[in-house]
Amino acid sequence: MVLRESNPTDRRSVPVRRVPVLDVGPLLAGDRDGTRRAAAQLRETFETLGFNSIVNHGIPADLIARMTEQSRQFHALPMERKLAYKVDQNQRGYIPPKGSMIKVSTYNRNTRFDTGGVMVVATEYADDHPEVKAGRRFYSRNRWPDELPAFRATAEAYLAAMNGLGHRMMTLWALALDLPEDFFAPHFAEPYTYMRLSHYAAQEELAENEFGQSPHADAGLQTFLAPTAEPGLQILDTDGTWFAPAVEEGALIHNAGLIFERWTNKRFRATPHRVVPPKENDRFSVACFVNTDLAAVCAPIPTCVGPDNPPRFPTQTYWEFYNWYMSSIYSHYPEFEAAE
Repeated sequence: MVLRESNPTDRRSVPVRRVPVLDVGPLLAGDRDGTRRAAAQLRETFETLGFNSIVNHGIPADLIARMTEQSRQFHALPMERKLAYKVDQNQRGYIPPKGSMIKVSTYNRNTRFDTGGVMVVATEYADDHPEVKAGRRFYSRNRWPDELPAFRATAEAYLAAMNGLGHRMMTLWALALDLPEDFFAPHFAEPYTYMRLSHYAAQEELAENEFGQSPHADAGLQTFLAPTAEPGLQILDTDGTWFAPAVEEGALIHNAGLIFERWTNKRFRATPHRVVPPKENDRFSVACFVNTDLAAVCAPIPTCVGPDNPPRFPTQTYWEFYNWYMSSIYSHYPEFEAAE
C-alpha cells in the first residue's frame, strides 16, 4: 500500500468521514434474523475498511462517564505519584508521555516518542494461579492508585461490561466467517482483557512525525473505544489515505487487532490508526481490548484457508504473539527483558 497524505507536517488536515454503523441490538435481544444480518454487515466491513461504530451496545452511558472521569482524575495526579505506578513487565501500570515508541511499523517510520500518557489495567489473576506462581509474563494483578478510592471498582465494572459485550460479539464474528455460533467459545475459558486510559495533552504545534500515539494496528482480538469529547483518532483507509471517523452520539468505535487478522489469514483487516493531539483541550480516551485466553491456540480458521489460499502465519498461542508484539513494538520492554 502506498500511503498518501496531503500535508505530512499537519496531520490535523485530514478529512472527516463516517464509518459503518453496526446495530448490535438484535444480537443482544436474541433476534436470530437480525443477528445474521448484523453478521453479514460485520463481514463486509472487516473485509474492507476494518472499523465500525456500534450502537445499541448496552454499555450504560453513566458507566462510560464514570470511567472517563476516573481516568481524568488519575492523569491529574502529580507526575511523581503517577510514576509510583510505572508500567511493569506484565503490561500493567503507567506509561508516561514520551515513554513509549512503536518501533516496528509497516505504516510509518516512527522516529519520535508518543506524547500521550497511558494507565493500563487488565484481567487479574489469583496469587495461586499456576502461571502467576511460575512468574509468567502478563499473569498478574493490577497497580491500583491508592489516591482514587473509586478507581478500582469503576475499572472492574467497566472491564466486566466490555467483556460481556465482546464475548457476545463473538457470535457475530463466527457467523460472519460461516462458522457455528459457538466456534470461539472454547477460547474464552479464561479471557485476557486490558484497558488503556490515555491522556493526550493539547499541543498547538506538532513536530515532524510527532503523534499522541504513532501509527499502529492493535495487537489483540477486538477493540472498543468509548466516546471522547475531543477528536484525535485517525484511520488509514484502504486507498492509503488517513481520515478522522465521524460516529453517532454514544456509539462505541470498534476494530479488530492483529491476532484476529492472523487467525482469519488476513481475510479480516487489522486497520492501522493513530492519534493526533488536540490543539486546545486535552483528550481523554478509554480503549478496551477484549481478547481470548492467553493460552488460546490461534490456528488458521478453516473458512479462511484453502488450496489457493494457504496459511500465511504460524500457529501460535495468543501469549506467544502478544509477548512478541510487546517486546518488539514498544520501546519500554527491553529494560524488563534485560532484568529477567
